[in-house]
Amino acid sequence: MITTTCLDSKSKEFTQDFPAEELSDYCEVERNVVWADVSDPTSKDFDELAAEFNFHPLSIEDCRNAHQRPKVEEYPGYYFMVLYEAELVGPDDDLELRELNIFLGKNFLVTVHSRPIRAIETARRLWGEWTDRSEQGAGLLAYLLTDAIVDDYMPLLDVLSDRMDDLEDKIFGDFQPEAIQEIFRIKKQLLFLRRTVAPLRDVFNTMLRREQPIFPRETHVYFQDVFDHIIRVADTIDTLRDMLGSTMDAYLSIQGNRMNMIMKRLTSVATVLMSVTLVAGIYGMNFEYMPELHWRFGYVFALGAMLVIGLVLYFYLRKVKWL
Repeated sequence: MITTTCLDSKSKEFTQDFPAEELSDYCEVERNVVWADVSDPTSKDFDELAAEFNFHPLSIEDCRNAHQRPKVEEYPGYYFMVLYEAELVGPDDDLELRELNIFLGKNFLVTVHSRPIRAIETARRLWGEWTDRSEQGAGLLAYLLTDAIVDDYMPLLDVLSDRMDDLEDKIFGDFQPEAIQEIFRIKKQLLFLRRTVAPLRDVFNTMLRREQPIFPRETHVYFQDVFDHIIRVADTIDTLRDMLGSTMDAYLSIQGNRMNMIMKRLTSVATVLMSVTLVAGIYGMNFEYMPELHWRFGYVFALGAMLVIGLVLYFYLRKVKWL
């Protein structure tokens, strides 16, 4: 489905839901800013976009084939961008990445996505509030959209940071062995986020180099703002990954210490039992000529010897903190 919107930068009036066949006619008027949002696209939708905007076949092919890496490619008269919106969904906060393809020209913006994108609604709302800056063309609209996507990364990272704090409480407070599963889960999510965010620096570097004079120079300050946010997000991801590595090292260290304590206690118990068993083993032999074999109090003596040896070893091991 193609949703069409056109803003007249002079009259500040919107025209919405006009036929897709008229997109090229609206784009021919320089004062117009045209936005075509294509959700759950079909082959017919791709053919209409290629016909109306004369998009290069390679960019249409990349748009058809999902799971592209975040990137920007320059074509005559427009940029083709691939971004990802991230969100934690479900009761377990599973990371979901939703791909968004953007065709960005001087006075048009085409967005293509197969799943709902929250940033599109945010950009649509802000676009209606920023009509006083509409003379800056589609670049302003692209800024509103990309800025909404990038800004949503920070609350997501805050959630991951809070989960890491909870993990530290589980590890250092009441040690819970299942915390290692959550550590690897967060580590995997941060890895996916880094793969999504890191290439965006190259994307906006390309936009800021101004190799194509599509937008006025005043528009570039907005892209610089998004670039700064990307740098902050990337630095936050790297910081969280370092903290997660330290948390994992702490977990393994505490687990190793707990294992050492268990082995010490088992060794201490074995030492006590071996000493007691030694006495029982000696008096359990069946030789005929044993000095203490016919003692009247031999049984009591053997039990007393085992008790004394056991207690001495027990208090000694407690003193050296093995028990």
